Amino acid sequence: MRVSVIGTGYVGLVTGVGLAEQGHQVVCVDSDPEKIAKIQRGEVPFFERGLEGLLRSTLGTRLDATTDLRRAVLETELSLIAVGTPSREGGEIDLSSVEAVARQVGEVLRDKPAYHVVVVKSTVVPGTTEDVVLPLLEQAAAKRAGRDFGVGMNPEFLTEGEAVQDFFFPDRLVLGAIDERTHYTLDALYAGFPSVERVHTTPRTAEMIKYASNALLATLISFSNEVGNLCAALAAGGGRVDVAEVMRGLHLSKYLRTALPEGSAITAPLAAFLWPGCGFGGSCLPKDVQALIARGRQAGVAMPLLEAVIATIPRCGAFASPCSVSRSGPIRTICASRRPFRSSTTSSRRARS
Repeated sequence: MRVSVIGTGYVGLVTGVGLAEQGHQVVCVDSDPEKIAKIQRGEVPFFERGLEGLLRSTLGTRLDATTDLRRAVLETELSLIAVGTPSREGGEIDLSSVEAVARQVGEVLRDKPAYHVVVVKSTVVPGTTEDVVLPLLEQAAAKRAGRDFGVGMNPEFLTEGEAVQDFFFPDRLVLGAIDERTHYTLDALYAGFPSVERVHTTPRTAEMIKYASNALLATLISFSNEVGNLCAALAAGGGRVDVAEVMRGLHLSKYLRTALPEGSAITAPLAAFLWPGCGFGGSCLPKDVQALIARGRQAGVAMPLLEAVIATIPRCGAFASPCSVSRSGPIRTICASRRPFRSSTTSSRRARS
C-alpha cells in the first residue's frame, strides 16, 4: 500500500519506518525542512533504539521524506496524521496542528479524483476525529466522508525507548472507522500482523481506548506511591512496614500471575507499574490524564479518581531516599537533573525533576 505519514516525531517516524519495513511504500511528511533533511540523510532527529538502522535500510527503496504534503497525499492511498497534541493551560489538548493538517489534506482531496483514507494517529480526546477532523476535511475538500473518502482513528501504543519493538510486536490493533471500507483499508495496512487481536470499532471508542489505557497505568503508579507514602509514615512511627515486601505480596496475587503447567509462574507485565518510585513523567501519561479530566469536565462528568492520580505525583518519594531508580524492572524512573525517563530514548519531555 502507498502510505503518507504526516508528522515525523516519535509516533510518525517509528510508524513510517515500521510500515516501510513491512513492505509498504511510505512517504514521511513534515513542515520542518531541517528535520526532513536529516531523515533524507538517514539520521533520526531523536534517539530511539534500533530506529536509525531500519531507517537507513528502507530509505530510498520503500521510504521517502518530504515537506511537500500535497504531492505525498496525491501519490498515496492512505494518510496517517501523526502530529503533536500538546497540553493547554487547563489540561485540554491543543488541536491546532491536527486541524491545520486536516485542512491541508482536505484541500488536496478536492483535486484528487481517487478515493483516499485519512486516519488520525495522534492522541486525541474522544470525539475529535468525527467532530473536528471529519468536518474540516469535508469543508476543505468539498466532498463527503464515507462516499468520496474514508476517515479513521488508529491510536498508537508505543513506549518511548521501546517503540520499535512495540511496533513490530503489538499487543493489539485498535481500528476505528466511520465505515466498512475504511475498516477494510486499515486491515490491509496491518496485514503483516495476522495473529494480533484487533478491535474494530468507531473512532470515538478508539480514541477512548487510548486514553483509558494510559489512565490505567498512571493510576497504578500513583496507587503504588500512595501505599509507599503510608508505609514510610508507619515505619517512621516505630513499626517496620517494608513497602518492597508489600508490593511483592501484591505481585503474587493470582490476578497478576499465571501458573504454568510445570509449576512455575509468570508475572503480568502490568505489575511493573506496581512499584513505588518517583511518580510518572514523560510525554504521555501526565498529558493524557489531564486531557481526560478536562474532557470529562466539558461533558459534565466529574473525574475525582483521575484528579487524585495527578494530585499524588508531588507527594511521592517520601519512601525512597535517594530517589533514583524505581523497582520496576526495565522501567527506570529517574528524577535527578531531569534525565530521560528511559535510557533507550532521548526524550525528557515532562520528565519528573
